[in-house]
Amino acid sequence: MSDIESPRKVTLIDRLLGRIPPGGPELTEFLVSKTDEGIQEMAPRSRTSARELNLESGSVLRLPEGVELNRADIDVETPEDESMILNLGPSHPSTHGVLRVMVEIDGETVLRSKPVVGYLHTGMEKTAEELMYHQGSTNVTRMDYLAPFFNELAFCLSVEKLLDIEIPARATWIRMLMCEFNRISSHFLWLATNSADLGAINMLVYGWREREMVLAFFEKVTGLRMNHNFFRPGGVAADLPDGWHDDALALCQAIPRRMDEYDDLLTGQPILQNRLQGVGPLDAETAIGLGVTGPLLRSTGVAWDLRRDQPYLAYDDVDFDVIVGTSGDCWDRYAIRFNEIRESVRIIEQVIDLMPAGDFRTQDKKITPPPRNRIDESMEALIHHFKLYTEGFRVPTGEAYVPIESPRGESGCYIVSDGTSRPYRMHMRAASFANLQAMAPLARGALLADTIAIVSTIDPVLGDVDR
Repeated sequence: MSDIESPRKVTLIDRLLGRIPPGGPELTEFLVSKTDEGIQEMAPRSRTSARELNLESGSVLRLPEGVELNRADIDVETPEDESMILNLGPSHPSTHGVLRVMVEIDGETVLRSKPVVGYLHTGMEKTAEELMYHQGSTNVTRMDYLAPFFNELAFCLSVEKLLDIEIPARATWIRMLMCEFNRISSHFLWLATNSADLGAINMLVYGWREREMVLAFFEKVTGLRMNHNFFRPGGVAADLPDGWHDDALALCQAIPRRMDEYDDLLTGQPILQNRLQGVGPLDAETAIGLGVTGPLLRSTGVAWDLRRDQPYLAYDDVDFDVIVGTSGDCWDRYAIRFNEIRESVRIIEQVIDLMPAGDFRTQDKKITPPPRNRIDESMEALIHHFKLYTEGFRVPTGEAYVPIESPRGESGCYIVSDGTSRPYRMHMRAASFANLQAMAPLARGALLADTIAIVSTIDPVLGDVDR
């Protein structure tokens, strides 16, 4: 393909060499061809199939083979020449990442919507095939970069399932502690950005401030604020530092008080209520049909939480409530995340009391590297260290998938092993990717300004979508 035919940005060289039509419809057509995303983009109704139109209008289609749709049955009353197709994004503000949403509007009313993704491809799943298992956490932690511990946890649980090993109890409870703090930090950032999207700019400052408290705790435990590489197959990278108990308790005392303040600041605010109540409703049947999970699903009244319904780690040993809504609208999604912060604090308080002593990682020398101080003292330890970091550990042939409850819903890691030290195939079930499918039914009939609130309450992370 020549340069003039390739889909790239128009440069000064193009203009100097006369590759661009001087103006008019020819120039418009040329510029559109340079940014065309093909089948992903929303086309006018006259050039869109009946099946695609149904999907873009929010229908969940499970058609038997050979069944054809009738275009006349599609409920869009506005004539095509009276509507307009508009782009929201992929600029970052208000789309929570490089998300592009194409909408067909009649005045201020959304007739159709279609999320267009693919602006943040990183190839992390393919990269995983070139990394040894002990390097995998470094890769996956960067997918949902607002919930890095959950990516690491899903990967480690799947590897441990293939290895058929049981990690020490202390490692399990440390993982729970860090994950629940991570759920809080993720929801605080959502609370900050969602409020800013709706005009409550002061909450943007407060939400970031509270998240900083949690990230400071992460830095003390792992050495990093984000992308920790702390969960490893067989346990965690290091034990909790001195003083962690007091730090965690201090957070558990501070956060509920702050949440009470934000309840007064936001929840009872009539302007916020008007912007969220009745906006972007979703019914349970549609949500289940789309594979939606997390707060988005629970807002429809479906009490599904993997921590309770398919327990992992030690969640069956702690007491907490699953927060559900009734209407499936933006207000329910707001209330669920708001109150899940309180439930996570409740879980953390129990984890602090029940934290067992003992090893923080398995003592299997074929999986866990020896302590650093042993390398200078033991030839066997030096050999094990060298072999693990140059060849890795081998995982038995097979496949495994372990789902977990991330702040955005069900995230899971599917791994296929061919018996070597690297995965033959790795695939992440990203909650953000599945939840974005709900954009069409949520936005249909909403006002254009409401689509910003809808995107915000879906809470997508595009690093997770475009992994």
